[in-house]
Amino acid sequence: MTQMIVLNGGSSSGKSGIVRCLQSVLPDPWLAFGVDTLVDAMPASLLTSDTGIEFAPDGEVVVGPGFRTLEAAWIEGLVAMAGAGARIVVDEVFLGGGESQQRWLRALGGLRVLWVGVRCDGAVAAGRETARGDRVAGMAASQADMVHRGVSYDLEVDTTHTESMECARIIAARVG
Repeated sequence: MTQMIVLNGGSSSGKSGIVRCLQSVLPDPWLAFGVDTLVDAMPASLLTSDTGIEFAPDGEVVVGPGFRTLEAAWIEGLVAMAGAGARIVVDEVFLGGGESQQRWLRALGGLRVLWVGVRCDGAVAAGRETARGDRVAGMAASQADMVHRGVSYDLEVDTTHTESMECARIIAARVG
């Protein structure tokens, strides 16, 4: 039985919409957590220092050791919840590509995870980013391909021309 679904994709690729749709189509309750939740929970001091996470004016995201420490604890916490019986969907942005996935793999132990790549054409994601108005311009385009480098998936979906609900149905069909 799948205990965790990890969706990885760049900013504005459609992951959050897919997560909401997954929660509506999967037969059992699934808890949703995203890296944005982690960032929102951090103290302001980590959002303004080299040790935390920095959003550069050009859309580049730089993370420091303070962020990595809290991220590791967050990952362990999600793994513990899944191990205790909660089914978890994670909305992630693997800024380090395969290296980011390796951090998760080290923490997962024997959990059954469905790895899903959420792809979206960079120009389309950039248009969504502009429409949202809550992201630094340039993040979507810079992350569209970078987050997938060196990452292994069980399944990939592309939101460039496919709606969130259809992507969710494709993913749900793979959940055991």
